[in-house]
Amino acid sequence: MNAGHKPRHVAILAFDGVEALDLAGPYEVFTTASRMALRAAPDAVPPFEVSCVARTREAVQARAGMTLLPTHALASCPPVDVLIVPGGVVDAAMHCPETLAWIASVHPTTVLTASVCTGAFLLAESGVLQSGPVTTHWEDLADLAQRYPMLDVRSGQRWVEQGRLITSGGISAGIDMSLHMVARLADEALALRTAQQMEFQWTRNPTPR
Repeated sequence: MNAGHKPRHVAILAFDGVEALDLAGPYEVFTTASRMALRAAPDAVPPFEVSCVARTREAVQARAGMTLLPTHALASCPPVDVLIVPGGVVDAAMHCPETLAWIASVHPTTVLTASVCTGAFLLAESGVLQSGPVTTHWEDLADLAQRYPMLDVRSGQRWVEQGRLITSGGISAGIDMSLHMVARLADEALALRTAQQMEFQWTRNPTPR
């Protein structure tokens, strides 16, 4: 469990073209985990505080047209303990120096940095992912390997860990990864209660198919 006296700040990057569930899945996992923790211990400090962070506070339009209102702009975001970079249509974000610089500046002090789906491209383009095993959505594995040949791109895995860095496949794989992160940062019992509350069948072992 978090040994500190305040919740860990989970910051989820938002950008135009983001896949809504790549963002909302982890958001739901970490907020539900805090709710479950408080249900078990009402006087305790919740383990997580979750926010959405974008280049500005202006509304962001997700890939399917849903409009999202960020909690913080990049420039005014409070310290980040856990960074999650979702996927979607990432072309514009990959060509945004401000977004890439923010990812690069935040990662050195996070407890964990993670990506969902094509968010791995943003981690690689920002210099956060420089080598080692990674994964992304199955449709984008070949493109990730071609663009960033220094990465060991893995197929058939829900998520892949290398130390403080975790990458996952798309949508439901991001939920699996987020539950794993809850288990890693808090405990497995809380992750299991969270999955049960969400009525989600958690795939706990990222074993290659």
